[in-house]
Amino acid sequence: MIVISTMSSNEDGGKKAQNVPSPCISVCALNEADVCTGCYRSVQEIRDWRDLTNSQRREVISKALERERLVNPFL
Repeated sequence: MIVISTMSSNEDGGKKAQNVPSPCISVCALNEADVCTGCYRSVQEIRDWRDLTNSQRREVISKALERERLVNPFL
């Protein structure tokens, strides 16, 4: 399971927002539905990633995890 933290400490002990990192694991191959078999994002989601807000990125990751669970019931 992927756990994503979007906060990090800065030098004064406060918190600052950071971008949600890409779930890419560098195993890039598309299946017949144009979904990556490494990160389970669709081609469109991969293409749009850099322009998405953190909220939208978390939604994409949630959808990707749902897709992964369909092919790996042990998650």
